[in-house]
Amino acid sequence: MRIEEELKLDFKDVLIRPKRSTLTSRSEVDISRDFVFLHSGRKYHGIPIIAANMDTVGTFEMAQALTKRDLAVALHKHYGEAEIAAFFTALPDTATVFYSMGITNADYEKFQRVKAAAGSAIRYVCVDVANGYTKSFVDFLNKLRAACPDITLMAGNVVTGEMTEELILDGVDIVKVGIGPGSVCTTRKMTGVGYPQLSAIIECADAAHGLGGLICADGGCTAPGDLAKAFGGGADFIMLGGMLAGHDECSDELVERDGERKVRFYGMSSRAAMDRYAGGVADYRASEGKEVLLDYRGPVENTLQDILGGVRSACTYVGARKLKELSKRTTFIRVARQLNEVFGAS
Repeated sequence: MRIEEELKLDFKDVLIRPKRSTLTSRSEVDISRDFVFLHSGRKYHGIPIIAANMDTVGTFEMAQALTKRDLAVALHKHYGEAEIAAFFTALPDTATVFYSMGITNADYEKFQRVKAAAGSAIRYVCVDVANGYTKSFVDFLNKLRAACPDITLMAGNVVTGEMTEELILDGVDIVKVGIGPGSVCTTRKMTGVGYPQLSAIIECADAAHGLGGLICADGGCTAPGDLAKAFGGGADFIMLGGMLAGHDECSDELVERDGERKVRFYGMSSRAAMDRYAGGVADYRASEGKEVLLDYRGPVENTLQDILGGVRSACTYVGARKLKELSKRTTFIRVARQLNEVFGAS
């Protein structure tokens, strides 16, 4: 047993210090990024925000809405083979959509069949497990990279620099960072394992960028300012679940509660998800997610406006004309309180 004494930080622990700027309008800020992925060699251009591969968020409908705005989506893994192959085949070349999978033999065999049907239309793959520290995970990534050298591979989740480096050396282009920060994740409560998300981003980004790789900050963002902090901390991509839940483009049905319209939202390790896809919670494990009812939020477009507008505004406060400049111009200050909530939280 050992104790690390250094303080680790979350989004709520900091604010971004403003700096002098020559920008006169938020409209002058370019929030797109251009990357060349380390292993696939593919070029990317877009706004580096990805809808999470949760079955209530990573939907075909969400992909259609977000890719129109040059954002990305990681589709959930529970679509049937024929429908997901047809969807990828119909995608325009400019769309960034990830095929998502786990690491079981069934996951791999399904992917091979779908890829055979869709061909080169599948350019991005997300390998998603709760615990990215296992040998079986690394072995799977090596097998997948050897079989598909041309795909852009995002994989995780991890929260430490040394494992980020290992995954990049194993063929991962984008390392997914985050254990336990999600709004419907209870991993930290159930296991005691986790890492404050901002510090995880800073440390993993430093490790990844030293090797020419990239990271995706996955979880913990509750407001547009959190995205600005994640990008400021070095995140190349950001994955959003709860912030995009509850919209028309999400998959779950509307329910009525006391005359108000609500939408179900749950973590993919929750009892609700396991009842739906795995026949219940296995007797050797516990649920590590929860289910909530969210207010119905209408089309996702209005939420996207808030998110993108908030990030642009953050850039103007520090004089970053392009999103790629934000991390270079970010100074975090530690705070005891962020908001004046005398009239309630909002």
